Amino acid sequence: MTRQFTNDMATDFNAILTTVRGAKPEVIFYGGMDTQAGPMLRQMKQLGINAKFMGGDGICTVEIAKLAGDAISENVICAEGGASLAKIPKGAEFKNRFEAKYKGPIQVYAPYVYDAVMTLVAAMQKANSTDPAKYLPELAKLQTEGVTAKVSFDKTGELNNASTTLYNYPGGKKTPLQ
Repeated sequence: MTRQFTNDMATDFNAILTTVRGAKPEVIFYGGMDTQAGPMLRQMKQLGINAKFMGGDGICTVEIAKLAGDAISENVICAEGGASLAKIPKGAEFKNRFEAKYKGPIQVYAPYVYDAVMTLVAAMQKANSTDPAKYLPELAKLQTEGVTAKVSFDKTGELNNASTTLYNYPGGKKTPLQ
């Protein structure tokens, strides 16, 4: 295993990738943004590196397909917090309402932000206060039916039944893995 580092302004990854190629990796994990991942994927292809390329939500965009050009493939796998809209029972309805109201494409975490705000509002209403000292105890006990799922918290305050979706890019199209 090798670890390599770059900065957010880099566009030439040949030195790093040449070192990585020598390790014959099966997987390369990139913890950055699509604006660098696209050129990195093109340079990986030029160097003959056929490893799977994985990353988080920074590369999990439709834009990466344009930035990577013909280097984008099913071997590019990314993760986003939450379930894909296609798998959320109220996802399509929420997407349609969002895009009609805001006259543009839905933003990736919009349904989760909506659920978070609505859950906070419900806790504030139950506490009859906007004072965190009063509504936070109510929030901890609350269970609401959100757009994304039933929203509730465990004893440490973590979201119960949190989900993550993996995507890849067959034919350059961001697609949830089954």
